[in-house]
Amino acid sequence: MRKMKSARSSSRILNRADRVPETSPPDYGTYRFTRKELIRNVALYLVLDAVFSFLFYRSIIAFVIFLPGAYPFLMSRRVALNRQRSRKILAEFTIGMQMVNASLQAGYAMENAFREATAELTKIYPEDSFIMTEFRYILTQLRLNVPVESLLMDLGRRTHIEDIIHLAEVFQTAKRTGGDMIGIIRGAVTSIQAKAETREEIETNLSGKVSEQKIMSAAPLAIIAYTTLTSPGFLDVCYHSTLGILIMTGALAVYAAAYLWGKKIMQIEV
Repeated sequence: MRKMKSARSSSRILNRADRVPETSPPDYGTYRFTRKELIRNVALYLVLDAVFSFLFYRSIIAFVIFLPGAYPFLMSRRVALNRQRSRKILAEFTIGMQMVNASLQAGYAMENAFREATAELTKIYPEDSFIMTEFRYILTQLRLNVPVESLLMDLGRRTHIEDIIHLAEVFQTAKRTGGDMIGIIRGAVTSIQAKAETREEIETNLSGKVSEQKIMSAAPLAIIAYTTLTSPGFLDVCYHSTLGILIMTGALAVYAAAYLWGKKIMQIEV
């Protein structure tokens, strides 16, 4: 009875692995907001617009003037989310290629290695995950006699991730010259893992500095808000005179430049 249950379970896993994608995999170079993400980010910008307009100008006109800034804000959020997605894609791809490499070492042919790897990945990732979508697509194309090196190259172009592109290029060259496929995949995966570990180590070391940068960014706003609450009228001269408005505009420009500079310093690419 246990063997029958195990066989049925294995059959279900293989059926999930063999499921053909309903559509061709997308290009991952541009991030597209979901409806919830778009609403959430637009609401966030409106809140920030209201806070800065009140603290620096106390004017509804300033709020309206800053509304076009929603576009660059959404673009920066899109870039940040796309960067997070790229890291997730690379992590999933690394695990997938590790399983392919293990299957190749066990003596499987390339198509069967991807099939076995996909069956194992169903135990880890959901159906709509990047690696499941891409590996099922690779399986369907392999059955149509599309070369695996072409599929990996296409994957690299669509993900715009240098590590995947590099692996595909090396794999393509080795396939043409009869190189050691197992050794190539193992070396590429090891290199990707080493870079990921280096990136995590850098982020861990910078985590304290990132927190300090966030606190320092919030400090000027907190000071203005505190002064406004504890000493009403103390800053009125900055809001009701031309010179005061110019001073607050300059302060806002310096604040924005310092924030963007600090954010850029904290972004270290490996």
